[in-house]
Amino acid sequence: MSVIFALATGAGRSAVAVMRLSGAGTGEVLATLAGPLPAPRRASLRLLRHAGVALDRALVLWLPAPGSYTGEDSAELHLHGGPAVIAAVAEALAALGARPAEPGEFTRRAFLHGRMDLTAAEGIADLISAETEAQRRQALRQAEGGLAARHAAWATRLTQLLARQEAFIEFEEEDLPGDLDARVEADAATLRAEMATLLAEGDRGEKLREGLTIAILGAPNAGKSSLLNALAGREAAIVSARAGTTRDVVEVRMILAGVPVTLADTAGLREASDEIEAEGIRRALARAETADLRLLVFAADAPPDEATRALRGPDALVVLNKADLPHAGLEGALPVSARSGEGLATLRQRLEEAAAARAGLADGAVLTRPRHRAALGEAVEELSRLPDAALPELRAEALRRALRALGRLTGRVDVEQVLDVVFGEFCIGK
Repeated sequence: MSVIFALATGAGRSAVAVMRLSGAGTGEVLATLAGPLPAPRRASLRLLRHAGVALDRALVLWLPAPGSYTGEDSAELHLHGGPAVIAAVAEALAALGARPAEPGEFTRRAFLHGRMDLTAAEGIADLISAETEAQRRQALRQAEGGLAARHAAWATRLTQLLARQEAFIEFEEEDLPGDLDARVEADAATLRAEMATLLAEGDRGEKLREGLTIAILGAPNAGKSSLLNALAGREAAIVSARAGTTRDVVEVRMILAGVPVTLADTAGLREASDEIEAEGIRRALARAETADLRLLVFAADAPPDEATRALRGPDALVVLNKADLPHAGLEGALPVSARSGEGLATLRQRLEEAAAARAGLADGAVLTRPRHRAALGEAVEELSRLPDAALPELRAEALRRALRALGRLTGRVDVEQVLDVVFGEFCIGK
């Protein structure tokens, strides 16, 4: 593979900028710039030169294969972080035959050289993008191989089951235990139940990684925009006594219980007076359908509207706003006042509890991407075929298919079609 290079630190002026190199020929490129190679994994202060011109005085690290991040010969140049220095060194590297790395190419090479599996690579991408402590912990657990270890143990057990099933087929006339075939089926059922338990947790890991959406819904003048502003702690939405002020969806990003949340204020639900308001109401209802949680807002100074009532359900939290005004209450509703602050602390607590329940950090490894659930779901489906398989050969084939599905999860088989998607999420230099 060719030598690639990229900044491992952020763009712009800084005290230090780290330029990473990797690939066969890295040693020659480094020696041309910095002289004789330093001792492996020991920083050495060198004057970098190219074509007789001094570029910078930098710390140089030589990381020979296989003991590097990528598993290839690699190096790091710890440069002064000025744009001119970075540009000059990049030009010199390109002149020496190296090329700029593509997004995720360093980690892709690490995967191809067996330094990590595909789930660990995805964990690194999540770690780079983590906004909250909960996201960081989940990503770090995956990057350190938590998910891969769990599935490797399942793959080992599946391999053993397949070997026993094949032995039953190949050596049927030998002196094998008479119940060998039945024991394979029973052990496969136990394994299937374990996998199904992880699948039953749903998409909690995905929700924590991507964030939740909470839609604020209600009639015009119910105080939805005021409630959004109060929860956000700033004037994010226009507030007016005039009904129908909000025509489009207004979004605010915030953190609840360590989970990124998008709070969406929507148009008031009523019979539309014009086509613009009708479009706003359509978008409000569409957001209600896709939201992880619906915050239904009723006003204390108005009769409960049927359009909002119709949206009540297990994924809805009902709020009676303007509770500082005289009111008769509303069954099952939390009284709050966006104006006085009454009940807002309780509402925030309820929202945090809901966010934690839907995307809370689990103690063990979780599935963090749709492809994880798809691969594990396929393995469960194949194992469920064993009891109905009439022939031992069909049971063996089901076990092979289940093992292949688990292999796709960790990147051991049939993964070329997903590599570009996975590593395209990375930033340059990683």
